[in-house]
Amino acid sequence: MFANFTFENPEFFWLFLLLPLAIAWYIWKRNKQTAELKISSTKGFKVKSGLLAKLRPALFVLRLLVLALIIMAMARPRTVDVSTQTSSTQGIDIVMAIDVSASMLARDLQPNRLDALKAVAEEFIKDRPGDRIGLVVYAGESFTKTPITSDKAIVLDALEDIEYNNILENGTAIGSGLATAVNRLKDSEAESKVIILLTDGVNNSGFIDPNTASELAVEFGIKVYTIGVGSNGMALSPIAVRPNGRFQFGNVQVEIDEDLLKEIASSTGGKYFRATDNEKLQEIYAEIDSLEKTEIEEFRYYNYDEKYRPLVLLAGGLLLFEILLRLTLFRSFI
Repeated sequence: MFANFTFENPEFFWLFLLLPLAIAWYIWKRNKQTAELKISSTKGFKVKSGLLAKLRPALFVLRLLVLALIIMAMARPRTVDVSTQTSSTQGIDIVMAIDVSASMLARDLQPNRLDALKAVAEEFIKDRPGDRIGLVVYAGESFTKTPITSDKAIVLDALEDIEYNNILENGTAIGSGLATAVNRLKDSEAESKVIILLTDGVNNSGFIDPNTASELAVEFGIKVYTIGVGSNGMALSPIAVRPNGRFQFGNVQVEIDEDLLKEIASSTGGKYFRATDNEKLQEIYAEIDSLEKTEIEEFRYYNYDEKYRPLVLLAGGLLLFEILLRLTLFRSFI
């Protein structure tokens, strides 16, 4: 109720300290002004106090109320209605190119590389409400899962649906995945265009050379952050398919073409990261999030509704009422 209620000059509340002094002065002055008559006995007098005499201190109470209201009015009470309007001064379009080859089911990240990535990417998307985001998936070939859009619900649903299947040819076509992502961003009018390219292997498929794709990114002013996913050494990875359709897992040497990923990132003005576990992957996306910030301009509009006027009017009314009582009902006592 009082969340938006403020006082512009609260220092005037110190004047309330004068009210006890005024009460003390009134009591002292009243005792001094009361006439005294000394007689030997009051037995012959009928002492009866009238109603008006008992109500006479009400005049002083009214005067105190007037002073209190004036002090509150001087403090300038008011309500503040704040409305905000935001506008993005620098929009960012982001395409996440995700490797979905069979090796992304390796269990060196928990529960596996692909699911670990999806969990971290989900938080990354949620933390960027002002940006447009698209998804590209690739293995031996690539395709657009979701074009760049500001509708985060669509992107999150598409991210949840990403899984390994036999639709895409097996392999790792880094050049194709990067080229598809570039194609999604080349016509973007955003001031900043970013690709987050994630893979856990080496380029061994596709018809587009990764260096050619990175040159296209440079031509269209697209920055590429590359992430190599996989622990150092051996990792429990799919090595065969059993008759029931399930994968058979075995320890496989982790091979990531880090030199290629570093070159792509360096040539486009991005940065290369290596995610060896879930925590490191989360830190990488947090760092990218901090590096690529959308500038938001916020306008605040303040509407002040001054509340001192009713207090002044009430104080004036009480003062006139007090003066009227002094000049009429209580005239004989003053």
